[in-house]
This record gives sequence, structure tokens and C-alpha cells, in this order.
Amino acid sequence: MDEFTITEKKADDLIILYLNGFLDAHTSSLLEKKFEELLSKKLYKVIVNFSGLSYISSAGLGVFMAYIETMRSHDGDIKLSDMSDKIFNIFDMLGFPILFNILKDENEAVNKFNETV
Repeated sequence: MDEFTITEKKADDLIILYLNGFLDAHTSSLLEKKFEELLSKKLYKVIVNFSGLSYISSAGLGVFMAYIETMRSHDGDIKLSDMSDKIFNIFDMLGFPILFNILKDENEAVNKFNETV
């Protein structure tokens, strides 16, 4: 099983999280802690780049559901980008494209945030 890591980059008022490896029941707490850290710093505009993610479980999906409304209630959002077809199909099967902006790449996600300003 792949290790799970999160790296981040700040771009103006956006935070871009890069997920790598396997996001499952054993590693989802790391993502929860990252979202809690962002909330404590009042950083509510988040792009999650999935280009390095090779697997996501229902526990991983649940993390996004747990934080989306909180981010939006603070005039922020969580936008998702750079998903492989395999990862996108999981999100799509569960109806996530109705709840989340899922963009082809990180630049589109940045532009989507800029549209709403």
C-alpha cells in the first residue's frame, strides 16, 4: 500500500493541497487534521489536486463531505482538480459532481475561484 502524504502551496488567498498515495480509513485522519488546521487559520478557499492520489475509500470521501459546508459558510469552497479517470468515476458514481466543482486541472480550479470574486 502506498504511503499517504499531503503537501500544500499558498497562492494569494487560496490553499492548494496535493494528495499523494492512498486515502483510506487509516489515512483520512491526516486530511481531517489538515482541514482543521486550515479552518483554525481562517483559510477557507481550498483546491485539492488529486494528480498523485492512487486510491480513495469511502472514509476519504467522507472527509470532503464533512468540511464542504463549513468552508462555504465562510465564503470559501473546496474545489477538486486533476483526478484520474479511476478516482473521478468513484466521485461521479456517488453524485459528488453535483456538490463539488470538479475541474480538469488546477488552473481551471484557480480560475473558477477568481470568477466568484
